[in-house]
Amino acid sequence: MCDFLFSSFTQTVEHGFPNQPSALAYDPKLQLMAIGTKSGAIKIYGAPGVEMTGLHKDTAAVTQIHFLYGQGRILSLLDDNTIHLWEIVQRENRSHLVEVHSFNLPGRPGIESTSATRVTVMLLKLSCDLLALGTEGGGVHFLELVLFFFKTLGHLQYIPEEYKCGKSLGPVESLQQHPQDSDKILIGYSRGLVVLWDLNSRHVDNLFLGKQQLESLVWERSGNSFVSSHSDGGYMVWAVSSSNPCTHDPISSTIPYGPFPCKAVNKILWRTTESGSPLVLFSGGMPRASYGDRHCLTILQDSSHVTLDFTSRVIDFFTIHCTDKDKEFDDPSALVVLLEEELVVIDLQMAGWPTVPAPYLAPLHSSAITCSCHISNVPPKLWERVISAGQQQCPLQNYENWPLCGGKNLAADPKPKELLLTGHEDGTVRFWDASGVSLKPLYKLSTANIFQTDGDHNDSLTQAGEEEWPPFRKVGCFDPYSDDPRLAIQKISVCKYSGKLVVAGTAGQVIVLVLSDEKSDHMIDVATVDLLQDREGFTWKGHDRLPPKSGSVVFAPGFQPVVLVQCMPPAAVTAVTLHAEWNLIAFGTSHGFGLFDYHRRSPVLARCTLHPNDSLAMEGPLSRVKSLKKSLRQSFRRIRKSRVSGKKRVQEANAQLAEHDAEVTPVQRRIEPRSADDSLSGVVRCLCFADTFLRDGTHHGPTMWAGTNSGSVYAYALDVPSQEKFSEQSVEALLGKEIQLMHRAPVVSIAVLDGRGNPLPEPYEVSRDLAKAPDMQGSHSVLIVSEEQFKVFMLPKVSAKTKFKLTAHEGCRVRKVALSNFTSVSSEEYSENALVCLTNLGDIHVFSVPALRPQVRYDCIRKEDISGIASCVFTKTGQGFYLISPSEYERFSLSARVITEPLCRVDVERPHDLSLQQIRYLIFNILYQGDFTVGGATQAIS
Repeated sequence: MCDFLFSSFTQTVEHGFPNQPSALAYDPKLQLMAIGTKSGAIKIYGAPGVEMTGLHKDTAAVTQIHFLYGQGRILSLLDDNTIHLWEIVQRENRSHLVEVHSFNLPGRPGIESTSATRVTVMLLKLSCDLLALGTEGGGVHFLELVLFFFKTLGHLQYIPEEYKCGKSLGPVESLQQHPQDSDKILIGYSRGLVVLWDLNSRHVDNLFLGKQQLESLVWERSGNSFVSSHSDGGYMVWAVSSSNPCTHDPISSTIPYGPFPCKAVNKILWRTTESGSPLVLFSGGMPRASYGDRHCLTILQDSSHVTLDFTSRVIDFFTIHCTDKDKEFDDPSALVVLLEEELVVIDLQMAGWPTVPAPYLAPLHSSAITCSCHISNVPPKLWERVISAGQQQCPLQNYENWPLCGGKNLAADPKPKELLLTGHEDGTVRFWDASGVSLKPLYKLSTANIFQTDGDHNDSLTQAGEEEWPPFRKVGCFDPYSDDPRLAIQKISVCKYSGKLVVAGTAGQVIVLVLSDEKSDHMIDVATVDLLQDREGFTWKGHDRLPPKSGSVVFAPGFQPVVLVQCMPPAAVTAVTLHAEWNLIAFGTSHGFGLFDYHRRSPVLARCTLHPNDSLAMEGPLSRVKSLKKSLRQSFRRIRKSRVSGKKRVQEANAQLAEHDAEVTPVQRRIEPRSADDSLSGVVRCLCFADTFLRDGTHHGPTMWAGTNSGSVYAYALDVPSQEKFSEQSVEALLGKEIQLMHRAPVVSIAVLDGRGNPLPEPYEVSRDLAKAPDMQGSHSVLIVSEEQFKVFMLPKVSAKTKFKLTAHEGCRVRKVALSNFTSVSSEEYSENALVCLTNLGDIHVFSVPALRPQVRYDCIRKEDISGIASCVFTKTGQGFYLISPSEYERFSLSARVITEPLCRVDVERPHDLSLQQIRYLIFNILYQGDFTVGGATQAIS
């Protein structure tokens, strides 16, 4: 293969919602939003396609972030008490986020870090030249941002002695700049004291002696009053007057959900509107006894009152409103709420305050992801029909009204459309637009409505609860709870040309669905396939099957089920495949595999693959584990057996391998054969259909292949009638070959190659002139991939042609594999097929096909990240996805030509980009002319 086909391994973009968000910021001038996470990441979002990510060197949680207004700069505070300055810079005509400075807050002499100097809140002046820092010890410090020099605020005088009472004022909870006078700031202390401080005269203008523990502060736009929120679930409005420097009583005090004991109002916003009635928004404040466990945000205006009820904790929120000082009102247009598991945007201008669909940051894990499937080069017809079905589910899905529209997406509109399908624990399959940087939700398919589940009886209870006070409204789509764990989707197979879909679940359910543009009301045909074939000595101890609904069911436009095939025993489906031209589906569990004709609604084949010792296969994933006594007994048996026969078994295997391999290259280690008695040896790992030569070398025809955990491969010759006779004749299957791999490693994948060594085209590709016809003149071969080696057999004799062994004794095992097509950078006409393999060590290997020569190797995923490795899915164009958290996919590319990454630009103006000469001049003035009083040690930028 040529080097111009492959790039260096590139992690291109992260799809989904940031894991464990911890901070939020917004720049109203640039219209950009920033999110900080507990892992130390900062992510910037603007218009769809405008995304940037930065990662702090130390893995510390981001506790606060602030934009320098309009400058494309961000200040971040970490929980290790360090402050970092980030900049959006231009490289190669695109924008990137880079860290340029960091600063350590000085502690007391001889003490590196104390709680007294731990920063609790930051305030960045709108002029962006001064940063105020409130601490746990009650101190307020200032950081001069041009040079990152540090000074402290003087002691607060004029505090009444009766208010002090010998107690400290507590940590600084809030710092707010006066909206009309930038030289005055509001300082709020935990005990309830609020101080209006004048930066120029360095003295207190006003004192507000609150009696409740303070949580947050916000100014009213005119600056004549401010609002404080408190731990008792209430908020107070205070008047600011020069004639009354010490105020004991607020203008008003309100506990919206009182008089019962309430939780604290964590944050409050007060926005003025043209109607004259302020818009009040606050988080928390729920009655402790009845709704103390709810995650809520309340919106109040006149008689309108909505309590937004979320399923995860509120991290922070802001409004998008007018920031022009010359304007009289705030006139908020949107509310942006960052939750622990999703982002919610509320339209504040439309009646009823509806939600705004997000073009990115979708919570992929709204229900836990259980499997995924990628579709490359989606036909336009299928694309349009899926989008149409999704728009009928969500008529308001219009991203043109998205309020975060900063920056410019430079990437061209991707021509080949891509779909990512994710299966979920609640029985849903979600369709995502994976063509570009933003992973957009298109359509959601639910399979729960065809079964009788416990959740069917909860509707009346939910309806009754919605009529109670407070006026709750469920908002957001994150729902971690599943009505029934048996609904979970395990496998997905799609035919993109016929619009047929097969999904299989945890309770042995295999559902065939057809894409329809019209609403339908019909009964679903149900068929049962017994995979045990009445074998004696096996008793299923796992969960029951999901009972299907009787009678007809109403289905919306989209994918509609036509056949439900129930595997018995109802174990989780481990493999599934679809051939739409032949009207066949194949499926496998831990007990065996089946073949089903969904056109005639009739089973064709059922084969049990259980070994006599496969007791674990009868337990089921949701049943209790085996008894301790039984486990110990089996363990001791294995130990005794391995001592006696282990050495002999290895010697025999090595002797057999030596006969076949006179020379073994250094990278191909010996493979230790596995025992046939290993538990779960009957699990079906892979299935495939192929039109190839199985009976003889002159007649080709439909075949089905199955591979198991014990290294067994079954090949069946299929007699499929012509399309005109589908309804008259039934499909017949005859076992043609049965292969037992010597090392008995689980078979991960099976693929048939044509006479030129190319993978066979998908169903309908040749008949619709969408792909070249396969070479049926030369000898076909079958590529069998086990966990420990790749092997190519010639057909129809199944004679070994070539193989490559992975390292067995060092713990290397194949986990994911795919055949991908790599296109040349210089010429779109030239491409080559390759075998892409991910191992349990997290590295990716690429091999030529069919010669199996190693091409490149990359480190991809940490070997400790078991869930990330298990979730990996490759595309047919040399890209891939894997979960880096329950809510995020990392996208990567191995191809030099096909790379999906952010291409965006944010234009900024920075007034403080100083030359070295200017910096030296400022340092001289500060240090020697006394422009600033530096408290304690002076610290420069680290």
